Amino acid sequence: MKKKNMSQYRLIKSGIDNKTLDSLKKNKNITLYTLEKLCNILDCTPNEIVTFKQDNQ
Repeated sequence: MKKKNMSQYRLIKSGIDNKTLDSLKKNKNITLYTLEKLCNILDCTPNEIVTFKQDNQ
């Protein structure tokens, strides 16, 4: 968001709801649909948003 100069307010106005923003802040799961919306809003690819970490269980 910083690289794209995007505020939370602008994400909300672009169709991302508060609950989803809260989930993102807390590193909770989001849907692929939400990921697609974020990529469209930020004009980026999923690889620029998502990182996968292996569980140490």
